[in-house]
Amino acid sequence: MVIKGKKDEVLIKISNLSFAYSLRDYVFKEFNFYFCRGEKVGLVGPNGSGKTTLFHLIMGLLHPSEGRIEIFGKERKVEDDFIEVRERIGLVFQDPDDQLFSPTVAEDIVFGPLNLRKNQQEARIILKETLESLGLSGFEDRITYKLSFGEKRLVSLATVWAMQPEVLLLDEPTTWLDDETIIKIIQILKQHPQLSYIIISHDKNFLKETTNSIYLMDNGKIKKL
Repeated sequence: MVIKGKKDEVLIKISNLSFAYSLRDYVFKEFNFYFCRGEKVGLVGPNGSGKTTLFHLIMGLLHPSEGRIEIFGKERKVEDDFIEVRERIGLVFQDPDDQLFSPTVAEDIVFGPLNLRKNQQEARIILKETLESLGLSGFEDRITYKLSFGEKRLVSLATVWAMQPEVLLLDEPTTWLDDETIIKIIQILKQHPQLSYIIISHDKNFLKETTNSIYLMDNGKIKKL
């Protein structure tokens, strides 16, 4: 991946944000958070503390009732503002079945690059490089729904990886995975030290291996551990 820009550049800045789901109490009330290029952050906290909600707000899948979201130096408010965000930030969902929708692995992986206006030849090159990078060579023609959960998890990562994002958001990437697959994901992340990413996980050992700082989210607040 080619990552442009200087380290310590603020990529995501959330200021005084408030958000509540319909007929529920506030998940966030005057919430503040910022994330810089080159950071490798882990997020922990009880279920319902807003970790996944934070990712969805960053990607524009949800919208706050109050506050300001700035990403890549621009305020993001409406749907059109988030088109660029989704091209530059890759979200790997907690459930890979929410990410995979094409009949074959190859079709799922090239979908993103083609959507980013790559031509067919460029997409094929990206497919080959992505499969090699993630140890998935030979998976091109595999049927996605027939993959094991661990294989689906790696392929869902590959679909995002192929878009060469500047930031990765990984939501519980090790849930229900065997030790071998977890080690493979750790190796992938460590082999690319230039990556900027935020990982939600209940697996503190995984976070210690892959992140430089860990934050606790609870009761709509965030603090460094």
